Amino acid sequence: MILRRTALSLLLASACVPAFAANAQIDLSSINDATISPRFIVKYRNGSAERVQPAARQRSLDAATDRARPGMGAQIIGLKGSAALRVSTLRETANGKHVIKASQRLSRSEAETLMRAIAADPNVESIAVDAIMRPAAMPNDPVLATHQMWHYGTGTGGARVTTAWGAGATGAGVVVAVIDTGATHHPDLEPNLLPGYDFISDAYLSGRATDERVPGGWDLGDGAPAGYCDTGSPASNSSWHGTHVSGTIAEVTNNAVGGAGVAFDARVVPLRVLGKCGGYTSDINDAIIWAAGGSVPGMPANPYPAEVINMSLGGNHACEADTQSAINTAVSLGTTVVVAAGNDNSDVMGHSPASCPNVISVGASGYGGQRAGYSNYGAGVDLSAPGGAGVEGNPNGYIWSTLNNGTTAPNVPIYAGYTGTSMASPHVAGVVALMQSVAAQPLTPSVVEGLLKASARPFVVKPPVAEGSGILDAAAAVDRAKNFGQPLTGTPLVPNVVQAMPPLGAGQSVIYVVDVPVGAASLEFTTYSGRGTLAAYANYEAEPMPAASIASSVRPGTNQIITISAPAAGHYYFKVTASAAASGVMVRAKVL
Repeated sequence: MILRRTALSLLLASACVPAFAANAQIDLSSINDATISPRFIVKYRNGSAERVQPAARQRSLDAATDRARPGMGAQIIGLKGSAALRVSTLRETANGKHVIKASQRLSRSEAETLMRAIAADPNVESIAVDAIMRPAAMPNDPVLATHQMWHYGTGTGGARVTTAWGAGATGAGVVVAVIDTGATHHPDLEPNLLPGYDFISDAYLSGRATDERVPGGWDLGDGAPAGYCDTGSPASNSSWHGTHVSGTIAEVTNNAVGGAGVAFDARVVPLRVLGKCGGYTSDINDAIIWAAGGSVPGMPANPYPAEVINMSLGGNHACEADTQSAINTAVSLGTTVVVAAGNDNSDVMGHSPASCPNVISVGASGYGGQRAGYSNYGAGVDLSAPGGAGVEGNPNGYIWSTLNNGTTAPNVPIYAGYTGTSMASPHVAGVVALMQSVAAQPLTPSVVEGLLKASARPFVVKPPVAEGSGILDAAAAVDRAKNFGQPLTGTPLVPNVVQAMPPLGAGQSVIYVVDVPVGAASLEFTTYSGRGTLAAYANYEAEPMPAASIASSVRPGTNQIITISAPAAGHYYFKVTASAAASGVMVRAKVL
């Protein structure tokens, strides 16, 4: 590891949206808020009757509701004794717009259908969701404000963690295991630690008196004198690496002391596997299984099984079979395994455990939203997160967290900056804790991976080599986790089987769903043949829309192709929208 330190459930059915012709601006950016309370802000054109006459405005809204009903469900239409949907005006705003509200809760698809129907009135100039704002949850920790905001905030290189906090995600109730050097007694970290374990089964590496594993997980130091690890090895100071990693995940926050943790209401189980000269693979593998709640001979049961494991460690070799088996066991128990990609500026496939299947492999990015030059790369990297590039200086070149100033043995607790994929990985592990804390039900490891990759934002500076799906976006990942599992409608596509798309009028859409198995190398969605003009949008476990998609194809005509490399297991949705009437079109999904 490079360490640079400086002081201080699904309903499947076909669905079409009726055709609505309109030139009004339609803002779908806050469409999720319309599923909470279906309120919209409408601007009617100057001089129109709808703008000044309540009766004319209500007639327009009633007509729009009638246009929208064919694309909505029975509860909206008003069948089986339910009251039909009605839209009415609440009030006029200070700037001359009108706030309107639907009489029933709506799904995302229903809200979009209704908005487009209202926008079809030629006297409507614009319509937007009446977005819901939330209290700013900015903690009062001084190091957050002075040093950590670049990697937690909304700047060019930030992971948007502060926005996720504002949405109410704190990691409450989630346990994260940190398999590392253990943890030191730091007052800004220790309150969020659960009892851990020292897994090092060799006194020469552990610095303890015996080879026995012991409770606690405390870091005794990994520094060693010259020649200790092998002939000619230089002397080294202790890194207190696990303390830094654990602080990034769950440093005590909003106590007006030090900095903040990504998931500050989560709890960390520190597991010590790295000591002087490193750590044994056999000890690490046992720690992985134990952390997830699995059984390890000679070890007591783990009273705090982790939903997330962070491993900011690795070696320059391919994934070992025993390590893969341990990871598979953890994943089978529902634990998401997050691993640092490594810091050798080389292909991640030559590094373990970052190259092992069933892990989320994390590269590093810098203050400018660029790939950190030391970060490993390649198709095996799932996404990147702030790790500090070092080149921006102090503080923006580093990731800031809890540490200790002891040379070899623990001494005084401090705060310090490090760089490395070791620092990027706990950002992702912390965000996984945020996601699990807001999800309606526990997310499986494969879903977590898919949501993280689908929500990642593009690099500001495009990397010259493959570096995953983009940079971690905590706010978008948390939003997807909140909405995961909401019923969606879509016409199922059988992989590699061509089928005909129904004719679409201008403005109409059809949604398809493809079930992708574990281990797929690529997913390709194609429309072709026929006539008309189409646009296609893709999303993972969520409805695709122009303002919310992971990929799109908007070429002229009907031939649209969307390719997704290394798709996560789960459901991918594709929305095809006709901007000009289309017929005779064929559609196909390939899963390789």
